[in-house]
Amino acid sequence: MKRTIEHIPAIEVVSDELKNEALPLVIYYHGWETSKELALTPARKIAAKKIRVILPDAMYHGERRVKKKSMIPSFAFWSSIQHNLIEFDTIIDYYLKRDLILDDRIGVAGFSMGGMTTSGLLTKHPEIKVASILMGTPSYQGFIDRLLLAKRKYHVNVPDDLEDILFWTTRYDLNTQPETLAGRPLYFWHGTDDIKIPYSSSHDFYKQYKDTPSGRGMVYETGENKPHILTPDIMEHTAEFFSSHL
Repeated sequence: MKRTIEHIPAIEVVSDELKNEALPLVIYYHGWETSKELALTPARKIAAKKIRVILPDAMYHGERRVKKKSMIPSFAFWSSIQHNLIEFDTIIDYYLKRDLILDDRIGVAGFSMGGMTTSGLLTKHPEIKVASILMGTPSYQGFIDRLLLAKRKYHVNVPDDLEDILFWTTRYDLNTQPETLAGRPLYFWHGTDDIKIPYSSSHDFYKQYKDTPSGRGMVYETGENKPHILTPDIMEHTAEFFSSHL
């Protein structure tokens, strides 16, 4: 069902017979230049596990799309993530006030840009019990560094002070503060042939921290020769992960 949560257009995915009951809640964030509607298939698989799933439109996407957003590469991208981070509490509060979250069981997931939103939220919100990052990177700085490299190599139009403009990202970079993960269950999936967000940008994080107390809850699944796209089996694996841990 469609909802407007304060100012945020969203879709709530939940079984009809359970819609008025307190349930575990997962916020699922869509990717860049898509919309909440395009995340309905993975959301339905999670909801089938007796979980309420919320699909918000990110800023500049879906019902919030604007005709003329910034043409500076990455600026609208990071602004969308920043709005997601800011609006997380608004969505959670909406459901808490209506007593629709069972035992504070809150999860977060996302694809691509949504996966990067998820990693940022994990640095500030210990109330998140379980998370999934699907073809996103926990390294905000690494993503920015690749953009700056493209500027030098391909003469991409990027402001000289981009890093200063995006200084806030340092406070949400999971790669530089892995202790904030605090052993929580975190499911990664990433394809080795992803050309948008390189496989190494998430797998290196997993390798470095998987045997630490903070990273002991991580599970990593590799999609051999898979590009930047979700397949039904990965959607099902994600749903099973939330069913088992949330």
